[in-house]
Amino acid sequence: QAHLVESGGGLVQAGGSLEISCAASGHGFSVKTMGWFRQSPGKERELIAVISSGGRTGYVDSMEGRFTISRDNAANTLYLQMYSLKPEDTGVYYCAASPYFMSRIAAQYSDWGKGTLVTVSS
Repeated sequence: QAHLVESGGGLVQAGGSLEISCAASGHGFSVKTMGWFRQSPGKERELIAVISSGGRTGYVDSMEGRFTISRDNAANTLYLQMYSLKPEDTGVYYCAASPYFMSRIAAQYSDWGKGTLVTVSS
């Protein structure tokens, strides 16, 4: 089981960029699919992007182009670069690990971090 800790959240102005990261400890990070999810105020948690153990990436259509997921297996770290941020990108961002290849289903993610808050001001 992987222990996941997100960091790097904060306050950013609309149009700005931010990179958040997720440090993993425990077993299996390098062989698992990792995902970034977001829960905005008043909304359900939604998927942003996924990345396989080998670096293959997948994005929700509405997120592609402004978000970039990456990972460093040697450092047990997952990243999410965010560009051209909008106020509606405000929310708590979670990383999660799944044994299922490129899963886009939250229920198939077994390990979750506690999240990092990103606030985008207008």
